[in-house]
Amino acid sequence: MVFMMDDKKTKDIMAKCESMKDDPALMKECKVMLNTMAEKNVKMEDDPNQDYTNMAQNISSEDVPKVLDMALKIAKSGKIDDPNIKIAAERLIRTLEPL
Repeated sequence: MVFMMDDKKTKDIMAKCESMKDDPALMKECKVMLNTMAEKNVKMEDDPNQDYTNMAQNISSEDVPKVLDMALKIAKSGKIDDPNIKIAAERLIRTLEPL
């Protein structure tokens, strides 16, 4: 399952992320995604030198929107095809999707 989001849905999810960024379940999904990215040695084009292991270990609520933004980019990306990374990104996004 690959998420394709329109701008309104993306904005809604980002807004929800801002209001929930202290939620333990959301932070857990962020850590899972970051650890998976570190394990698979993924580099994002806009921040190729980011140390995802360090980011996962020291994650704060202020990092959550940035991690969600990475998840949205991964979900839309045709360049990243590792299923574990896609699944981690999609789980993070689903945590915030309205029911």
